[in-house]
Amino acid sequence: VATEFSRRLGLPPDDHTVVFQAALLRSIGCTAYSTESAAYFDDDVAFQAVLKELDPGDPEVFGKQIGAFGNWAGPERQPELAQRFLDVAPTQGPVATRAACEVGHGLADRLQLAPRTADALDFVYERWDGRGFPGTTAGEALPLPARVVHVSEQAVLTHGREGTAAACAEVRRRAGGHLDPALVDEFVPIGNELLGVLDAEDAFSAVVAAEPGTAMLVGTDGIRTLAEALAMIVDLKGRYLLGHSQHVARIARAAARELRWPDEDVMSLEIAALLHDLGRVGVPASVWDRPGPLPASDEERARLHPYWTARILQRCPTLCRYAEVAANHHERLDGSGFPRGAHAGELDRASRLLAAADAFAELTECRPNRAAFTLDDAARAVSAEARAGRLDAESVAAVIAGAGAKQTAAPYPGGLTRREVEVARLAAQGLSNKDIAGVLTMSPRTVGNHLARIYDKIDRRSRAGTALFLMENGLLPQEMAFAD
Repeated sequence: VATEFSRRLGLPPDDHTVVFQAALLRSIGCTAYSTESAAYFDDDVAFQAVLKELDPGDPEVFGKQIGAFGNWAGPERQPELAQRFLDVAPTQGPVATRAACEVGHGLADRLQLAPRTADALDFVYERWDGRGFPGTTAGEALPLPARVVHVSEQAVLTHGREGTAAACAEVRRRAGGHLDPALVDEFVPIGNELLGVLDAEDAFSAVVAAEPGTAMLVGTDGIRTLAEALAMIVDLKGRYLLGHSQHVARIARAAARELRWPDEDVMSLEIAALLHDLGRVGVPASVWDRPGPLPASDEERARLHPYWTARILQRCPTLCRYAEVAANHHERLDGSGFPRGAHAGELDRASRLLAAADAFAELTECRPNRAAFTLDDAARAVSAEARAGRLDAESVAAVIAGAGAKQTAAPYPGGLTRREVEVARLAAQGLSNKDIAGVLTMSPRTVGNHLARIYDKIDRRSRAGTALFLMENGLLPQEMAFAD
């Protein structure tokens, strides 16, 4: 819708591309603050869906929206969550959107998208009247592509529930508040035609076909870069998942080399490993961060994440070849795994090796209910799984051998010191300055001084931005156990 709107506006061709890319990536940074959102509002996925339609510029409408805010948590919790939003939004809103924008901007840079696309992503939560987040820009100071996306987004959200007439009425209501009134004046008369593109039988194919100009393709050399970028976005989903996908990929690569696989097979396995947890984004961060046993409903949601991984990858011609292996990482030889309950005869050697690598990696990472296993303890645990007939014995042996690689002694990127890396890791997990001080036995003031220097050195200003830097540079503890 946004791309067609930009064409009807007669914008320059370069603007069509920026609008197309910014609309596609508009929500890519939403994992950046998912842990905090889930902690405040129970379900970060439900919260994000509601957040995009709140309208603080219209007191009457906003009052009704707040009256329903938090319904996903049930009638008893709803008033508490609504009040919490009113209490924390003024302070946490700018922090959350800054984190999301840093991540979106970082991904755009990593994929070498147009610089103006990255810039437009910095304004996806702003408003024409200046009442958006972080609330630093308003009116025509907002990039035009971002304003085009704002109008299109609100029209599409309303259209999905109430149809075209209601969608046009909604953007008209938001004119001069949330939305650029001049763009609304252009949109409404042709709203039927613009929203008609949503009637396409296959939305995915329609979006691909709508790409302006020369299609941006990812060649063979770029697939790994794409997979790494997606892995980082996914691993921001929970406090204990930072760097997990890269960790699994490095273990899987080392194990495949132990088994003397051809380079092409090693690379294919590594890419599948980077992509294996994509389905986590559809599960609330509260599920991944919760200590203790999960309720049955949440357990089922968690067990479905490999299924969603497969669904995502199967739609993309370039990545579909990795779908089956990536989605098999929780399957077991005896049929006790999930989501399919596949047996040994259905699992190829790549699926078996990825399952072993994922199991080993998870054990050596902290989780809500336990500390990380030592390498030796993890080796004993996965060996026991192999003896029980659940994991492939050859794959387990290769994983254990590969995980014993010599630690790297390379200097820290960005000029960080060892102590600054330790502080950055804890900050990336969402610990407060006081909590970090307790862990590292220093004063909160010293922690604050460390963080100020860290932010200056790495040019990031949020927990998610810091986490992204650590993942990009292999500075998480589990990553540093493996040399390239």
